[in-house]
Amino acid sequence: MADPARETHFVQSLERGLAVIRVFDAAHPELTLSEVARACDITRAAARRFLLTLVDLGYVQSDGRMFRLGPRILELGYAYLSSIGLPDIAQPHLKRLVHEVHESSSVCVLDGDDIVYVARVPTSRIMTVSITVGTRFPAYLTSVGRVLLAHLPEQEVELYLKRVPLTRPTARTVASTSMLRTELHRIRDQGYAIVDQELEEGLRSVAAPIRDGNGGVVAAVNIPVHASRNSIDSIRRDLVPALVAAASRIEADLRLMPGPATRARA
Repeated sequence: MADPARETHFVQSLERGLAVIRVFDAAHPELTLSEVARACDITRAAARRFLLTLVDLGYVQSDGRMFRLGPRILELGYAYLSSIGLPDIAQPHLKRLVHEVHESSSVCVLDGDDIVYVARVPTSRIMTVSITVGTRFPAYLTSVGRVLLAHLPEQEVELYLKRVPLTRPTARTVASTSMLRTELHRIRDQGYAIVDQELEEGLRSVAAPIRDGNGGVVAAVNIPVHASRNSIDSIRRDLVPALVAAASRIEADLRLMPGPATRARA
């Protein structure tokens, strides 16, 4: 029976096929047919058809028992990245920023309830997880995510707060929707976000918005730092001005791009 909340054009088989792709991640790089079926809440027969179709298309590889994503899956992500133009525009400005502050920097966009890294210039690795283009995190846990959430229409923010469970990776992580709502309002007013060891102990991060030619926030740029080397005051004093200046330079280049090239939200 069709879901009454779905539009008439909705193709459920496509949704399930995409769910099969998304079930593979860093924690589950290889899965059996049964594991895919269970994770996607579909029958083994359906999982087998989806997986074998993806194998035929080159997006999934299999040794006969285990399934894993194939290199061709990168085409899907890179098609999006190349269509928005943002990574190429941001990259030289990230390099300049990293040279100025001697810390890594990235540009991220909002994709559903997550942020996705679309451009990055690293220095030393300061997180226990590896960050690359395509890495995702829950938006509320990150400085870039909070910048992007803070500039959504109020109605979308409220829907987000009702929809997303707030897990707490550290004791410092925001504990309630009311606290997060207050923080988002403060970020919107001050023009940047600082997250203090909420995603990972020992990690602080600061982010600023990137706006398109119409003034809409389409992405955010960040600088992550060691908490032991950078106090909140030093972040505000030494990093925020350089970060905001880099965001302004990216915005200036974005305004020169025609039409959809500046659209960075998924």
